[in-house]
Amino acid sequence: MADINIQRKKSAPSPWLLVVLAAVLLAGAAYFFLKTGPADEPTPPAGPGTTGAALGADTTAQRTLEAATTANDSAAAAAPLESSSDAAASLTSQAATNPAAPDYALNGLQKLAGQLVALTDRDDLRDPTITEQRDNLTSATSRLGEPNASLRPGFVAAAGLIRAMQQKAYPEMEGVANDLVSLAGQLSGRSATAADQQQNQQFLTQAAAAVRVLSEPNR
Repeated sequence: MADINIQRKKSAPSPWLLVVLAAVLLAGAAYFFLKTGPADEPTPPAGPGTTGAALGADTTAQRTLEAATTANDSAAAAAPLESSSDAAASLTSQAATNPAAPDYALNGLQKLAGQLVALTDRDDLRDPTITEQRDNLTSATSRLGEPNASLRPGFVAAAGLIRAMQQKAYPEMEGVANDLVSLAGQLSGRSATAADQQQNQQFLTQAAAAVRVLSEPNR
């Protein structure tokens, strides 16, 4: 009797194993393609601590600036201002210096004009005539720095402003004001000769005496 060869049938792999392998492969592919790189990650928002630090720095800088401004304003307010009487005394000292010195008359006229213009801001000296004479003085002294400029228009305008102030509030100074107007009309506006220098000093001395009176309100 012949032997019958019976070959065992190989068992097929479990379908569940195939499903698990397919799932693992899909998961790996998904992770590879969908993974977000470090450069693509969004920048995390600043935390409360960072924002608070920035605001604190801005507030500190603002307070520092305000403190510095306040200190500067306080220092400016505390700085002593030259009073009218001090300015008049300075004008008197200027007039008493050597009239032959270079720019003696120029410096004296500039100081006189500055003091007179400052006086026109006073409430008791606000008047259309005074304002007009002040403008004349400002115009006459605006070009004193130019070469060979004559000082005579400035002297005449200064005397005119003094007389306008006298007529407004100082009736007792009428003679002094008239003398200054007359003396200003005689000036040459130069300092070439000893006579010119003497006249310049006489005018500035008398004008300084008048300014000393005008610096105090007439009661």
